[in-house]
Amino acid sequence: RWTDLGITFGFLGFLVLMAIGALVTLLFLIWWLAASRVPWAERFLMLGTAVLAGLGAALLSDRSVGTVMVLPGLPLVLTAWAVVLLAARRQSSRARRLVLAAALCLTWGAFTLVRTEGSAGDGQPVVRWRWRPTAEEIYLAGLGRDGETAAALSLRPAMRLQPGDWPGFRGANRDGDLRGVRIATDWDAAPPRLVWRRRIGPAWSSVAVVGDRLFTQEQMGEFEAVVCLDAATGRTAWRHQDAARHSDVQGGAGPRATPTFAEGRVFALGATGILNCLDANSGERKWSRDIAADAGTKTPMWGFSSSPLVVGSLVVVFAGGESDKTLLAYRTDSGQSAWAAPAGQVSYSSPQPASIGGEAQILVVSDHGLKAFDPSSGIVLWEHHTPAGNPGIPRSVQPRVVGPTRVLFDAGPDAGTTLIELSRQNQSWVPAEKWVSRHLKPSFNDFVVHDNALYGFDARTLTCIDVETGRRRWKEGRYGSGQVLLLGDQPLLLVVAESGEVVLVSADPDRHRELGRIQAIEGKTWNHPVIARGRLYVRNAEEIACYELRLDGVREAAAAPAHCSPGR
Repeated sequence: RWTDLGITFGFLGFLVLMAIGALVTLLFLIWWLAASRVPWAERFLMLGTAVLAGLGAALLSDRSVGTVMVLPGLPLVLTAWAVVLLAARRQSSRARRLVLAAALCLTWGAFTLVRTEGSAGDGQPVVRWRWRPTAEEIYLAGLGRDGETAAALSLRPAMRLQPGDWPGFRGANRDGDLRGVRIATDWDAAPPRLVWRRRIGPAWSSVAVVGDRLFTQEQMGEFEAVVCLDAATGRTAWRHQDAARHSDVQGGAGPRATPTFAEGRVFALGATGILNCLDANSGERKWSRDIAADAGTKTPMWGFSSSPLVVGSLVVVFAGGESDKTLLAYRTDSGQSAWAAPAGQVSYSSPQPASIGGEAQILVVSDHGLKAFDPSSGIVLWEHHTPAGNPGIPRSVQPRVVGPTRVLFDAGPDAGTTLIELSRQNQSWVPAEKWVSRHLKPSFNDFVVHDNALYGFDARTLTCIDVETGRRRWKEGRYGSGQVLLLGDQPLLLVVAESGEVVLVSADPDRHRELGRIQAIEGKTWNHPVIARGRLYVRNAEEIACYELRLDGVREAAAAPAHCSPGR
């Protein structure tokens, strides 16, 4: 398997499979036309039959099947061609032609019976019968039967961020590090208790939890939705919808980013570039912007994925594109443009709040490398350029400040992870590369840091590397393309596997040690987990669930770090 060899599957893997398929097809055609022993008329007749059957299948198949037909489709057709030819070699020419023509039509025809629903983390297509309802269709049909409507719950007083809340993507610092909470780990004897579980529309958003409300995003047919749920019951409080839909061959349909709560408002970015500011209590829209239009760009291949960052009185998102307005800042109260800055053309990471040497900064990872910006003005403070590598595999992982002046970030496609250190020279920040390690090659799976160890996914396997040296400590635990959350006080890793399992792993740099696991939800799970107020929330493109965790001593943590606003 490519991922076992350390090759990141993405655009590179796609090109490799295309090249192999093209080579196999070319060699087969050369043999069939130049070296086979069948009559010339039969050679051209069967070749024409294969082409016409393929074109017919392409016209009749579900539109999602195109890539499947190109990659594994041709080898399957050629295999069937060779097997039937071998089996019918002693038959008459007429019988052989009929059998071979039927086999070609049936093999191509099989692709009209299926559809694809994106791909798994290893790049393999998720294939379903064409007549089977999609999870989204089942969900939308169920909404009508259940009678659930928006604004089903009474309005509450204005919400404020409190200790124990989770205000946005990967927490207040966007580092996936939860402090002030300890949970019981004897899950074999007393696993987490299911509080509620329900279907939800497709999206790769995580959730924000404030008080008794939960905020996330979903796709509902031709509408993108920002949704507010009762955190205790899963019932819908309100839902804001925009007429927009994005879908791609890997991720499928739905928004990619996570909503952000700040000062009684929710900021959410849809996959097509609609940035909404909504009243957190009612869902009323305060303002909206089209970041694609503001940046003069188009929706990227896998949709806009930037979780809005609120810092002070500004909300910042990455738009990308070829202009010099790829990082955009808007005023939180009005939506008016505050500043725009060049931060690179392509990124599926989000703006990262940081404090370096005591100075507040915004870090952005893109095809250009790593750039730091002044939050109030958008002025570039420093940058560390690294080669873009393969443009088909954009950087997606959040950078992480370790210590006063050091930063870890994604070095690029198949390049691994980089540690840089910044120093002051003539009133300017100057970055210096300390190491680049291919022992941790993240794809879209963020890492966490505890003490002097970094824990993340090298391809599809959980891995620990040393922060000082970049050397591997261990690599074990095949959880697919999962996500990881750190409970820093224990220390403990909560891993959500791609299969929907939740696994407790000791944050031990010396060895990989599982402490417990549960099957939390079903289906492909790429979304980040959240723990807030003693409850674990997990979701994917099909369902969302809440589990009560048994706490083992709780300290009240600060609602937000000093270097960023309460919205982060």
